[in-house]
Amino acid sequence: MPRHIASHKIPIDRISRSAIRVVESLRKAHYETYLVGGCVRDLLLGLDPKDFDVATSATPEEVKKVFPRARIIGRRFRIVHVRMGREIIEVSTFRKQVDHGKVSNNGEHESRHGVLVRDNVYGNIDQDAFRRDFTVNALYYDPAKNTVLDFVNSMQDLDSRTLRLIGNPKVRYQEDPVRILRAIRFAAKLDFSLEKKTEKAISPGGKSLNAISPARLFDELNKVFMSGTAQQAFALLQKFNLVEVLFPVSSDSPDLVTAALQSTDRRIAEGKPVTPAFIIAALLWNQYQSQSIALKNAANPEEKPIDIAQTVIKDQQSTIAIPKRHAFFVRDVWHLQARLENRNRRSIYPLLEHRRFRAAYDFLLLRVRTAEVGPALGQWWTEIQALDPDEQQDRIRALTPHRKRRRRRPKSENP
Repeated sequence: MPRHIASHKIPIDRISRSAIRVVESLRKAHYETYLVGGCVRDLLLGLDPKDFDVATSATPEEVKKVFPRARIIGRRFRIVHVRMGREIIEVSTFRKQVDHGKVSNNGEHESRHGVLVRDNVYGNIDQDAFRRDFTVNALYYDPAKNTVLDFVNSMQDLDSRTLRLIGNPKVRYQEDPVRILRAIRFAAKLDFSLEKKTEKAISPGGKSLNAISPARLFDELNKVFMSGTAQQAFALLQKFNLVEVLFPVSSDSPDLVTAALQSTDRRIAEGKPVTPAFIIAALLWNQYQSQSIALKNAANPEEKPIDIAQTVIKDQQSTIAIPKRHAFFVRDVWHLQARLENRNRRSIYPLLEHRRFRAAYDFLLLRVRTAEVGPALGQWWTEIQALDPDEQQDRIRALTPHRKRRRRRPKSENP
């Protein structure tokens, strides 16, 4: 039986009115419904939830009957997106733990490696609580009674700031290896300590991440890197030897990667735009450089030039899918580094107007910070951007003087 906790500190005025409307509508249709998971956890911690999730006894089809304009999405885990104005409330049906030993065939649930490929076995709220990943994500909030339902001693772990998997960690990581990345993300984001058994099972289960699709791995890593605590999360990835699993083609460049992570976290804190492609560019930069040097030394003038950036990115794609827009970003940032270093007079103005100039310039500054290039180069590009057009022209002329044209010999009049 769950504990019904009324003495909580959830401020009602910080709960999404749209989420409460969804709960009320489903209850009016006679379905048991609560706010659940991360939003309840964050409210209890005094944080602002990024989104609000709802759990209900209604199946996805029944939810859609209540909200005809809603969309049922997912295959492995079917959920419903209910749009309320500009908000999307994610609604999931109570589920229960899948019995082990079922190999995925003709729509069953588990692969031969023990990874859940479908998780749509519906149950009641008690069963739903015990199949969730971490105890602090298994809290349910009843907005009508203003109470929190705790099935697995979640409040105790929340108070001690402990991240604990529900059930046997080895089995739970095997069911869904992405839980390893979620453990790292939550531990870094919430500044929680990993419970001993939850932590101990991470490294042995790391290789099972290779059983996850590259696209899903990218989505999870995107959450890790864009959480505002990327530096702490990456330190945990290193601690559990997961960097080489996730980025097998990356070379050792800890200073540059650390600088990129710090820059991303700072920009998120300042409310500035960020992209995971910037971190990917830093992770794979040394590999790009080493392959470029090797190709240059072994170049055959008669051979067709090879785009090293495309080669490095393609090699990484076998583990983690990199969407095209991010791949183009990484390629452009790498290619522009040589142009920033050479400072050719004719290309400076086009370079300043290049759509990736600012990102390439920021990447150059990271290389300055890690002493890969001299500080004078970074200072020159910093100053040139602050000058007016006339001053820019003077600075460029001072950098690259006019070349003297060779005089053509007059054609001889003699035959």
